[in-house]
Amino acid sequence: MILVGIYPGTFDPIHNGHTDIIGRATKLVDRLVIGVAVNAGKGPMFSLEERVDIIEKSIAPLRETAEILVQPFEGLTMNFAREVGASVIVRGLRAVADFEFEFQMTAMNQQLDREIETVFFMADPRHQAIASKLVKEIATLGGDVSKFVSPYVKDRLMAKVGRA
Repeated sequence: MILVGIYPGTFDPIHNGHTDIIGRATKLVDRLVIGVAVNAGKGPMFSLEERVDIIEKSIAPLRETAEILVQPFEGLTMNFAREVGASVIVRGLRAVADFEFEFQMTAMNQQLDREIETVFFMADPRHQAIASKLVKEIATLGGDVSKFVSPYVKDRLMAKVGRA
């Protein structure tokens, strides 16, 4: 029996903090499914198809040592976890504000399915301040995002904001 985990998120765009969590999570599970949430309510900069493509290219080096799938989903994370046979949800924590939100989400998820556990990774100190929202804002305002995203993501981001 293989241990399947999911790492759900909007990933708009994927940044170095995300890829760090993905790399670390693959040490704990046999297969990691990156669940790319539709989440139109957040008003993503990149379409669902673009986000999936960007993630696919960003994680390519990690696939050399781990089984990683990228799959879009809509609806409850717990339903998605069941669909892909996951018994673990991977989440990253950057700050106290993240903890409060994740604590509440985990409690609700446990009520929906007690067989699926949530595992938290503390953000690497180098990535604690990174948030996709801030990366997009910096790029839109003409700042340098190269410290926060891969060169490929930077190029896609700069093209999206008209600064290519």
